[in-house]
Amino acid sequence: MPRRVLSRWIDAVALYRDRRMVTILLLGFASGLPLLLTLSTLSVWLKESGVTKTTIGLFALVGTPYAFKFLWAPLVDRLRLPLFTALLGRRRGWMVATQLALMAALVALGASDPLVDPWTTALAALVVAFCSASQDIVIDAYRVEVLDERQYGAGAAMIVFGYRIGLLVAGAGALYLASYLEWFAVYLIMAALVLVGTGAILFGPEPEAAPGSAGDGAARVGWAAIVAWIRQAVIAPFADFMTRGGWAAILVFVILYKLGDSLAGIMANPFYLELGFTKIEIANVSKLFGLAATLLGGFVGGVLVGRRGIMTSLMICGVLQMLSNLMFAVQALVGQDIAMLTLTIGVENLTGGMGTAAFVAYLSRLCSLSFTATQYALLSALTAVPRTMISSSGGWLADNLDWVSFFLLTTAAAVPGLLLLAWLMRNERRSPTVAGAGGAL
Repeated sequence: MPRRVLSRWIDAVALYRDRRMVTILLLGFASGLPLLLTLSTLSVWLKESGVTKTTIGLFALVGTPYAFKFLWAPLVDRLRLPLFTALLGRRRGWMVATQLALMAALVALGASDPLVDPWTTALAALVVAFCSASQDIVIDAYRVEVLDERQYGAGAAMIVFGYRIGLLVAGAGALYLASYLEWFAVYLIMAALVLVGTGAILFGPEPEAAPGSAGDGAARVGWAAIVAWIRQAVIAPFADFMTRGGWAAILVFVILYKLGDSLAGIMANPFYLELGFTKIEIANVSKLFGLAATLLGGFVGGVLVGRRGIMTSLMICGVLQMLSNLMFAVQALVGQDIAMLTLTIGVENLTGGMGTAAFVAYLSRLCSLSFTATQYALLSALTAVPRTMISSSGGWLADNLDWVSFFLLTTAAAVPGLLLLAWLMRNERRSPTVAGAGGAL
């Protein structure tokens, strides 16, 4: 390998040595922990309780707050919280407040009974999702603001690392615990683990506020002040984003890029259970082995972004993500085979980790530092659309299709996003502003 090329790859890897990456890793854990507790882990609980697959699919709708979190993101960007902001600062104060609320919501969810009163379980899960989405608003803004632009790729990989560890604990860890404990005890333990993120942010730095980013609307009164605050906090972030060339195409691409993965993921655990795998087998292979593959994929994706640029990395990783869904179709044909399951999960998690690292770096680069929380919340909320609203039909599809046909359909669902990405890449070559800030880091 030529010395110059080797030096560039070494420089890309060296970005991971910054101590801020540890804080981002732990915050990623706090971000990933609640998600499966309202999705796949909850689906196992529902399945064991005798809930139908169609109802399990509809439970994906409790994740709706992830798709609409941009609506209250301006409050996070602008409002000061009594006591919390004064003691901890703008970002850290909001983060601790949302984490305390999240812990309380997880305890309430664990105390519900989905068989006796599924509506109460759904409501509690919805509150968990709301608190989790609010926490994500702050974490995403914090990550973008505390890092330099050249560190976005490595930061994206670290947030993926921590996020996946959180998914492992909420997935494999919860399934292990549920084999010996009641579900209430499991959710109580998960609530306590949110403190990992609280500790990380208490010892982490408060990022410097960009000019015009720290609102003082709470200190002023009168209609003129209210209108001015709404204009600056709510209208300005979206107006700023719309100054980017091709902004509408970017928003559609953000929705479509992970569509195939999301549609398949919502029914993954019911699929494993129906094939005859036990909860322990799912935990060992799907979660533990899958974590190693995801961490490797996130690291490779972060280095790839730093070396090849965001748009090229998105295309490479997107194609690999699409092809990985075919492994589930093969698994359906093979049936209950641990070796095949290991291969399927390994490929899916490796490519998923690569794609997520590239995608998060892309979203980070699109944000203006003056409106970080609101703009990133809008972009990341759109990524939740396929995971919630669209994938909620996954249960109905699985009930009415065989598993092979279902996973072939999820593979095809990834094609529109890749076609739009190719269009964005072509137009970026013609005009660098069309695809946002999607070039090399």
